[in-house]
Amino acid sequence: MAEEGKSPSGTPIPTKGQAGVVPPPCLLVIFGASGDLTKRKLVPALFGLFREGLLPEEFAVLGISRTPFSDDAFRDHLRDGIAGGSQGTFDQSSWDAFAGKIFYQPGDIGDPESAKALGARIRAVSNERGIPGNLVFYASVAPKFFTPLIRRIGEAGLAAPTEDMPGYRRVVIEKPFGHDLESARELSRNVMDVFREDQVYRIDHYLGKETVQNILVFRFANGIFEPLWNRNYIDHVQITVAEDIGVEGRGDYFEEAGVVRDMIQNHLFQLLSNVAMEPPISLAANDIRDEKVKLLRSIEPVSEEDVGHVCVRGQYAAGEVKGQQVPAYRQEKDVSPGSLTETYAAIRFTIDNWRWGGVPFYLRTGKRLGGRMSEIAIKFRPAPFLLFDKTMSGQLVSNYLVLNIQPEEGIFLKFGAKTPGPSICVEPVEFKFTYEQSFGVKSRPAYGRLLLDAMLGDATLFPRDDTVDISWSLLEPFLSRWKENPGRDLFFYPAGAWGPREAEQLLSREGRTWRIP
Repeated sequence: MAEEGKSPSGTPIPTKGQAGVVPPPCLLVIFGASGDLTKRKLVPALFGLFREGLLPEEFAVLGISRTPFSDDAFRDHLRDGIAGGSQGTFDQSSWDAFAGKIFYQPGDIGDPESAKALGARIRAVSNERGIPGNLVFYASVAPKFFTPLIRRIGEAGLAAPTEDMPGYRRVVIEKPFGHDLESARELSRNVMDVFREDQVYRIDHYLGKETVQNILVFRFANGIFEPLWNRNYIDHVQITVAEDIGVEGRGDYFEEAGVVRDMIQNHLFQLLSNVAMEPPISLAANDIRDEKVKLLRSIEPVSEEDVGHVCVRGQYAAGEVKGQQVPAYRQEKDVSPGSLTETYAAIRFTIDNWRWGGVPFYLRTGKRLGGRMSEIAIKFRPAPFLLFDKTMSGQLVSNYLVLNIQPEEGIFLKFGAKTPGPSICVEPVEFKFTYEQSFGVKSRPAYGRLLLDAMLGDATLFPRDDTVDISWSLLEPFLSRWKENPGRDLFFYPAGAWGPREAEQLLSREGRTWRIP
């Protein structure tokens, strides 16, 4: 029997929470490498890991796209992206050391000859860098290319170990994973034709944020909160992901997606499952993901007839954001002048289990709103006896616990306190924790954590196939209703507002209001 904490061969097994774990040697193959995601997110995150000493010496990146870069030209292209966003902290010597690990291969995934050339280049780079066959494929391509790319990897014999290229094979797939239930299931079948489920890492960058990971620690490592985390003490929960920007040149993509597909199906459902799930039996990936699946299955399905009662869609009109006049969504590039795509959505869900029975969860997201923020706001029930009702304080404000995801990363608790003076007067005050103040640093970029986990083989922060399936199933009645009549439940709001006025009624008819930061 192997010693605890070691593999049968005696090699130490990295454990969750182990500081500074370095993954085994590997080659990261990025398809669509000339795109914005690689330049702005992936390579800067890898460079950060390199500077922290979290990448193995035997590591390399191989970029693949149709752009005719040489190795040096590709490195210069990536350097410009990192140096431009470093705000004067760019370290040229560190970059020079890291850039030697970056390679490029021009190619078209639709061309069989390109696949052969790719296989040869993978072997050449692996041999040069001393990498024993471990490959991570990253699909940074448009969703319509996911299936052709996966098939090409399989046809090229790259999806499984070979005699000259032993080691693991993993594939990271960007969102969106499908655009409805049927397409998600079809994509899953196509992926499973080539890879096993344990080789597939569906990336949701929100799960890589420290503040999202901290939700489970906050809940289950602190004895003072978990006893209150139920229907007896919590009135309702609001989950908000708001942006003050528009579609930022992505009008063609957004016209096909809308915020329900782009945000609620993945980001907001993941936040909901983290805040409402039951405690897992361990921190193992499947134990945590099992509880998330159980929670999502407990969400009460909404019938197509009730969609209009529990959901408000919106689209931004022209308005003012941060003192600047901005155009309406319909005036954005690559957007139809008569578009009925939603840029805002607010949905009320309930969870049919003993912990949350009767507690509404309000999910809200949108573009061109009054500010940029992502938060989970838990409103507690008011004190049962208004002892101070006849004092100068008047009606007391209920307690709020707010988990700030971004931009200010932290947690704050709103409670009542006596103001100084001879009279009893209660005012709401805030107890605040921020990552920057407490730990002296801002949290690591989300993509860095997720890339590191993919190389380590830790799938905890990657949604499983059944999670994706349930998420789309919950949204199917909404998408069916809007497909039949795209203008249903759609209202307009001026850019810079916090959504359409009709969204207020979603809460006001139950005596509640949206929290405005």
